[in-house]
Amino acid sequence: MSADRSSESKTLLKTSRFTVEQIGQPLSDGSVRKREVVRHPGSVVIIPVVDDQHVCLIKSLRVAVNETLIELPAGTLDPNEVPEHCAYRELTEETGYVAQEMTHLVTFYPAPGMLDERMHLFLATGLTAGEPAREPGEEIDNMVVTWHDAFRMVANNEIIDAKTIIGLLRYRIWLDGQWA
Repeated sequence: MSADRSSESKTLLKTSRFTVEQIGQPLSDGSVRKREVVRHPGSVVIIPVVDDQHVCLIKSLRVAVNETLIELPAGTLDPNEVPEHCAYRELTEETGYVAQEMTHLVTFYPAPGMLDERMHLFLATGLTAGEPAREPGEEIDNMVVTWHDAFRMVANNEIIDAKTIIGLLRYRIWLDGQWA
């Protein structure tokens, strides 16, 4: 069942990256329930494969949770930007790596209970190291780790970022050839 986005929609907040709307959700009894929804342009998540044994993760200060998290690089789509182009751009901006190839693995909703953001997961291969071009305020450090260590960090709750956990899991499934 898809939501009727035109039913009693009102913009509550508009920022440079997202909008918060109050919408009316029609219920089966004929009444309407008011819901707040975050409208987001979408984003990309990149798995930078350094080589067969290593992946590049980042440590990134996340102001919303007041913590430095271990993550895969990611970024928000610019207006009308193709996700693959965004993935190439964000990989270089955040890590300095330039990829020869980007392979789309999956698109998913990170929090569909309140957010319409679609995340596009890409596998970046054929990497060449370079200088990052981080935005002001981005406190990011690269972490090149073995795949074993990356999965160990998930198992030990050192990686608690959902997009990173999903990305690493999807990579493992892709490697094993277990696509259904």
